[in-house]
Amino acid sequence: MGDPEAGDDNTSGGALPPPPDHESYREPLTNWLIASTDATAAEITEFTPPKSGYSAETLMFTARVDGPNGGEQRLVLRKDTDDDPVYPVQGPGGHAEVELQWLTMSALASHGEVPLAPLIGYEADPSVLGNPFFVMGFIDGDVPVENPTYTQAGFFADATPDQRRTLIDSGLEALAAVHRTPWRDLGFDWLRRDDLGLTGMAQLDLWESQCRSELDGRVHGPFEEAVAWLRANAPEHESEPVLCWGDPRPGNVIWQDFRPAALTDFEASSISPAEVDLGWWLMFDRFSHAACGQPDRLVGEPSLAEQVTMYEAHAGRPVNNIYWYELLAGVRYCAIVVRIMNRMVDRGQMPPDHTIWLENPATVVTEELLAAR
Repeated sequence: MGDPEAGDDNTSGGALPPPPDHESYREPLTNWLIASTDATAAEITEFTPPKSGYSAETLMFTARVDGPNGGEQRLVLRKDTDDDPVYPVQGPGGHAEVELQWLTMSALASHGEVPLAPLIGYEADPSVLGNPFFVMGFIDGDVPVENPTYTQAGFFADATPDQRRTLIDSGLEALAAVHRTPWRDLGFDWLRRDDLGLTGMAQLDLWESQCRSELDGRVHGPFEEAVAWLRANAPEHESEPVLCWGDPRPGNVIWQDFRPAALTDFEASSISPAEVDLGWWLMFDRFSHAACGQPDRLVGEPSLAEQVTMYEAHAGRPVNNIYWYELLAGVRYCAIVVRIMNRMVDRGQMPPDHTIWLENPATVVTEELLAAR
């Protein structure tokens, strides 16, 4: 796959932690490749400096492999960090983010309808590289940037109107394909908790709880206002629960010729109404425009309403109460940023009295959503 975290914006503007000494990975990762695949020998010839992210460590590397499927291969490693998860735990097993991604992608790959990178293997034993990890194939392609936003720079901004429309429409088609996944048949019970439920309100409960814990008594006005409105206006009827991607946005797709070659980043996946995902996609569209100082759409970019219509066509059904789910996405985004800022304080990268936990793009887009009521 391409750099799956190339679109991650450094919300704080602060320095990220120094990368690990990846040379220390060479021997154990080489031995793991030989033991975990049909290779008879392997040699890692190159490590590519990773793009640091907030959930998992990402490292690209090149390996020469001997065996039935030998040759030079470009591979990607995703490894858990020592930090607590960024996202709240959805299932009863408390799976770490890397394991959750591996289980989700493995099931999706077995179904065969969603474009993914080739999966090489998962290692749960932390003694190999210090934390659990998985390896997958590298997919070349374009990944929209988010700092500056892809609507201001990069291949999307440079595209033709038809190409921009194709990208958005085909992305929503891929999202609908995720939602068509027969999650019960594929054994996704590990992703559901009996005490949580499979509704939008259940997701609100989960994310509100995490954010309040992370705020630790601090007052986040837009978060509070959004939660109060969501609770007072809970949907009376919701669509059937589906497998939700969790973080659907153009920056989590590797694109080839403006169509998805691989979907990435499933660590926030859940079993919820499809509108939870669609609301996140639309919220991030708002973030990538007005919240980032780009209020005007580029020629060919579908409006939010047109994107809802596109999704409905691919899903074969109308969506319900979409504004409610957009605002839920704003709450989730606020919770994520507060969590990340706390993590950076814990790492010593931010002073404890900083205000970025409140003054950030997640707050801006949530305020914009509240104003649109």
